[in-house]
Formats: sequence, C-alpha cells, structure tokens
Amino acid sequence: MTDDRRTEDLLRELAPQVLGVLVRRFGDFATAEDAVQEALLAAATGWPGAGVPDNPRGWLIQVAYRRMVELIRAEQARRAREDLVARREPRDADRDDTLELFLLCCHPALSSASAIALTLRAVGGLTTAETARAFLVPESTMAQRISRAKQRIRESGTPLRLPAPAELPARLTSVRHVLYLVFTEGHVASAGDTLHRVDLAQEAIRLTRMLHTRLPGDSEVTGLLALMLLTEARAAARTGPSGELIPLAEQDRARWDPAAIAEGVALVTRALPRGPVGPYQVQAAIAALHDEAPTAAQTDWPQILALYQVLEQVSASPVVALNRAVATAMVHGPQAGLSALAALDGEARLAGHHRLPAARAHLYEMAGDHERAVDQYRCAAGLTASLPEQRYLLMRAARLA
Repeated sequence: MTDDRRTEDLLRELAPQVLGVLVRRFGDFATAEDAVQEALLAAATGWPGAGVPDNPRGWLIQVAYRRMVELIRAEQARRAREDLVARREPRDADRDDTLELFLLCCHPALSSASAIALTLRAVGGLTTAETARAFLVPESTMAQRISRAKQRIRESGTPLRLPAPAELPARLTSVRHVLYLVFTEGHVASAGDTLHRVDLAQEAIRLTRMLHTRLPGDSEVTGLLALMLLTEARAAARTGPSGELIPLAEQDRARWDPAAIAEGVALVTRALPRGPVGPYQVQAAIAALHDEAPTAAQTDWPQILALYQVLEQVSASPVVALNRAVATAMVHGPQAGLSALAALDGEARLAGHHRLPAARAHLYEMAGDHERAVDQYRCAAGLTASLPEQRYLLMRAARLA
C-alpha cells in the first residue's frame, strides 16, 4: 500500500471522530463539517511531505477547532458567542464521539431518508455518489437531499443535542439503517477496482458493537451485529488471487471465519425469541443458514425462501423481492424465479441498476438458455461501476458465448 493510500485511509477513519468532537462542542453541524474538511485538506497536502504527526487525531482536532473558531467569528449573527467559543478547548480529545454523532445527525427536523443520507455522507465516510447508489437514486438527487437536510437543521431552531431516552427509539431506526448501509458499501463496494472496503466494513462492525453494548436488549441491534459478522465471515473467500470475485456457491468454505460465524449465530439465536422480529434479525437468520451449510448443495433453500417471504412482510423492498425471486428459483426451478423477476421490470428503483439483469442472467444460465444469459450478463456489466463485478459478469458471458 502506498504512503498516499495509507494517509487517505487514516484520514477517512479519523474524519467522523474529529467531526464528532466539534459538533459536540459547538452544536453547529454544517460549520463543523466545513472546518473538518479544511483540516483534512491541510493534512492531505501537508503530511506527505512533512510526515504524519505522532498524534494525527489530535492534530486534526486542533486544526479543525481553530478553523471552526474562525468561521464562527466571521458570522455576524453569532458575534455574541465569540468570546465563549474562543475560550472552549477540546479537553477530552481522546474520546470517540462517532456513535454520538450518528445520533446527532438523526435530527428531529429531518425525515428518516434525509437523516440517513446526511449521516452516511458526514459520518459514514461515503461519498455523495456512493450514498446515491445505496439509495438507488441519481447522484444529483442525493446532493440536493443532503444540502436540504443541512438547511432544514439550520432553520429548525432545534439545537443539535443527544436525544433524551424517550427520543432514542425513533432515532435508532435511522442509526441502524445507516450502519447497515455503511457495512454494505464496505462489504461490496459499489464502485472502483476493489470489491471489499475493509475500512468501512470493520468500522460499521465496531460501531454496531458499541451500540449493542449500550443497548443489549434491542433485538434489532443484536440482529444487525449478527448479520454483519455472519456476512463478513465469508470475506476472505470472496476474492481470488488477482482480486477476482468468487460467488458464494463456489467459495472455499474452509476460508470462512468460524469464530465470527459462531458469534453471529449465537447473537441471532438470542435475538429472535425476544421479538418483535425485525428485518435485521431475519437477514441474519438467512445469513446463518448460508454459513452453516457444509456445502453449497446442502444449503437449506426452502427455509431461506420462507425467511425471504417473512422479510417481505416486515420490510418490503425491490432488493428483497429480487433476492426472494432467486431463492424461489433455487427451490422451484429457474422458470419460477424468472416469473418472479418479471414482476420487477417496472420497478423504478431498479431501473439502470445491474442487480436485476445480473439475477436474470444467473437464472437463464440455470435454465440452459445461454443466449439470453449472455445478453443479460453483458447488460449487467455495463451498468455496474464496480470493476471486479464488471469483470466477473463479462467472464460469465464469455464462458457461455
């Protein structure tokens, strides 16, 4: 890994922590984000030549703090706060405020979708383009949504503060969803030449562990942590020597992480009886069935199909419907799966996304219709921004052509 890449990874890891310190101190999210961005720019341009400081987190906090003070002083409307702000010092700079920042971003003035989008962008480390792909919307739409969210917070008059205990459940829904999306982007990067972004996946797991420690009785937080562990347990087997994608059915299961699987299974086993059953518990149960199967042929597809039907009842979405269609094909044959996929042809949220043609290609290949499978594999390859996925889809097409 090059020095520039190491610096970039370090800055990505530290950015939400520094932002958390400033937001907690000043209560002004938009200005704090500007100050942190300038500190990151100073680090990105200065560190390669001068070297990374001994305490990079403290360095960023001090630079961002000074810039924050400058920005506040520049705003006439906040002149009355100038003396108070200038005297404040980040005395507890070693405290990790990332989880608190997740809760702060889920502001009561915002809709759930806006809160999640803002948090993914500011705290989760995702770019606007990556956030847009997570929501299956154009990048311009997501940029406007994030901008409006910041403006709505400023205009609401409601201060940025940690929620009271009675307010926590409403914000938890958004926080869980953000952690899930950050993990998903880390486990399967939506763009670029790397399939797996370890930094994002591990950070999502770390923060979800923190949330689980704080709320051990929340069955959906428990289910979410189980889902992440059971999914990430397969990470080492998902790519070959050259970084090529290896599908689940062809993975060397001896390379899966047995400790992560055991922990994930134990978590979901404890969570399910507590209820009410939520989407993360159901997805974790599906992941457990995949992980516990000794071979791909021994996967309990009837049970997985039943769980996808439950998941559609508690959290219907086009992606859930697509996965249920694939499970249908594994139980009832490819034609039944293709019929289920046909119902998604008019789904606007999947338009222009590679998942639908990729799934259809797989089922056509199962059915022996290689000509249509090749067309759909090529179509899917043209729609994905992930180079490993693109190469895999084109390889499948070439193998059948």
